[in-house]
Amino acid sequence: MKTKILVVDDEIHIRELIKFYLNKEGYEIREASNGEEALEIVENEFIDLAIVDVMMPIMDGYDFVKEMKEIRDIPAIMLTAKGTSEDKLKGFDLGIDDYVVKPFDAPELMARVKTILKRYSVNAQNIITIGNTTLDGDKYEIHYKGEVIHLPLKQFELVFELAKNPNQIFSREQLIERIWGMDYDGFDRTVDVHIKRIRENLGHIEDFKVVTVRGLGYKVEVEAQ
Repeated sequence: MKTKILVVDDEIHIRELIKFYLNKEGYEIREASNGEEALEIVENEFIDLAIVDVMMPIMDGYDFVKEMKEIRDIPAIMLTAKGTSEDKLKGFDLGIDDYVVKPFDAPELMARVKTILKRYSVNAQNIITIGNTTLDGDKYEIHYKGEVIHLPLKQFELVFELAKNPNQIFSREQLIERIWGMDYDGFDRTVDVHIKRIRENLGHIEDFKVVTVRGLGYKVEVEAQ
């Protein structure tokens, strides 16, 4: 599977330059011209690394990285014309991995991309197999008897987390911490809503079921083989 990189910049010539070098390295590219477009991609696809400009219309790079990190902790390189220590600290406080000042040297940017991807080991196998069902954590796909099922990102992350530990019960609080993060302060029935939708989408799978353990939480129950 190709490593997927998201390029977010409102300047099309910058995106084209970065895409040219990324393509030469064999990466798969997604692109967006502002933070809102980029968030939609992050919510619906598995992204291995984001290269993000700071100054963009609609939603700037800082706000995008903050929102992105709440969805999933995707590695990020920030591009900007601003090179002050204050700007860099702001980015690093948001959890970015590297900071590149424009104008930049494209081969150097590629070297930084490779270093970060190696650090995160994005090419490591991340596969769970239960009977005839395979959950691919790299592609965010579920394969069942020749069928390929794509779930929304949070649904997949939730069922994948449960399937990693079949028959183990997880409380709502544990699942929220693992999938949404400790700082999540949203609706406390979020897990219930996602479980309901997972059951609707995967109810035909015979190898396992997501079941409710009354008063305790949820688990993936594996059918006897």
